[in-house]
Amino acid sequence: MFTIDRSHPSWKYPFAIIWIGQACSLFGSGLAGFVIVWWLTAATGSATVLAMATLATLLPGILIGPLAGVLIDRWDRRMVIMVADLTGACGAALLAWLFWIDALAIWHVYLIMTLRSLAGAFHWPAMQASISLMAPERHLARIGGLNQMLQGATSIAAPPLGALLIAVWPLHALMLIDVITALIAVVGVGLVRFPCVPRRVSAVDGKQEGVMAGILVGLRYIWGWSGLMIVMGMAALINLLLTPAFSLLPILITKHFNGGALQLAWMNAAHGAGIVAGGLAIGVWGGFKRRMHTVIFGMIWLGISILVIGVAPAAAFLPALVAVVVVGVMSPVVNAPLMAIVQATVDPTMQGRVFAALGSVSMAMSPLGLLIAGPVADTFGVQIWYVLGGGVCLLMTLIVAVVPAVRDLEDYRGDLPGVSSIARS
Repeated sequence: MFTIDRSHPSWKYPFAIIWIGQACSLFGSGLAGFVIVWWLTAATGSATVLAMATLATLLPGILIGPLAGVLIDRWDRRMVIMVADLTGACGAALLAWLFWIDALAIWHVYLIMTLRSLAGAFHWPAMQASISLMAPERHLARIGGLNQMLQGATSIAAPPLGALLIAVWPLHALMLIDVITALIAVVGVGLVRFPCVPRRVSAVDGKQEGVMAGILVGLRYIWGWSGLMIVMGMAALINLLLTPAFSLLPILITKHFNGGALQLAWMNAAHGAGIVAGGLAIGVWGGFKRRMHTVIFGMIWLGISILVIGVAPAAAFLPALVAVVVVGVMSPVVNAPLMAIVQATVDPTMQGRVFAALGSVSMAMSPLGLLIAGPVADTFGVQIWYVLGGGVCLLMTLIVAVVPAVRDLEDYRGDLPGVSSIARS
């Protein structure tokens, strides 16, 4: 087993083992997700079924977030990540078996997607909270950029590869790819010993806090940190506005730009390529010395490019296409350094709770935005979502630049009064 020590130059080698395994798992999950959506579409042709499947993916993670966060901060994060990956592998294996015996029903899909969502509610916060213990602080933004690049590459490569493989392989074989890649991720994490995570004990009686007390402590920690609260509010608002905007991209293409499937494909490819380019740029560059300056730079261009999409006339498809590329590029430029700031400033014993809360709040905005997207677009036109999204991004840029609690967030080290930390054995 390899031991990772972020103070030693060799930290990157065991970390690379973990990262490569997680990259394989992410790609396998993307491929499996495409297969499941294709099967639901082919088997039912029902928009309601697809919407329910989306809810099964989102709601468990939203609802379980506060509990998951406090448990991540109490448990061995390495084991949490491994169990979450194994749970995903078991779900994929069950789907593969049901495909093989031709017994898959819609409710099976809902149940397994719910199970995988619950696993994801533990996996993402545990991984984000662990990165800050494994990598030097100066490299956190670079790692975030590489993670964003990986997500963009998966969004580009998984759907066409899945469509190709569906034509030549049986569905159960495709689901087994997800099983294998998840097991690769488990092995990668299992080969590396994580640094010890301190655990919180009461300064009064020396006992570890209970689960409910831990949830309340986490909520008070976030609520009492105005800069962090504003950042979470910004993330929620961006998701509320931009999820509907880009979910309605097919309507924008067909009804405004008078395009078809080819133009939509170009838009999707441009967005994914932009994310890959932006993630790679941050992975190599790392951003400005002041991470918040990188965030401000990215938000300015993100807001401008989204506005361009919203105000582009029907004949200006090419400028809108370029703007979509810029949106993709700037997404990692904003997200990677912002996540690095949270990783560097939040107390290590609280990061599970903070990242779980951030994920839950952000995800909760997506179904809410989608719920109101249709009526608003039918009344005011689909471009209104892009105009609102771009305008709000620029307004939030101003808030980040002038509000000290946000602008100087990276200079603060959040500590939790009234408790002490001892090393976890």
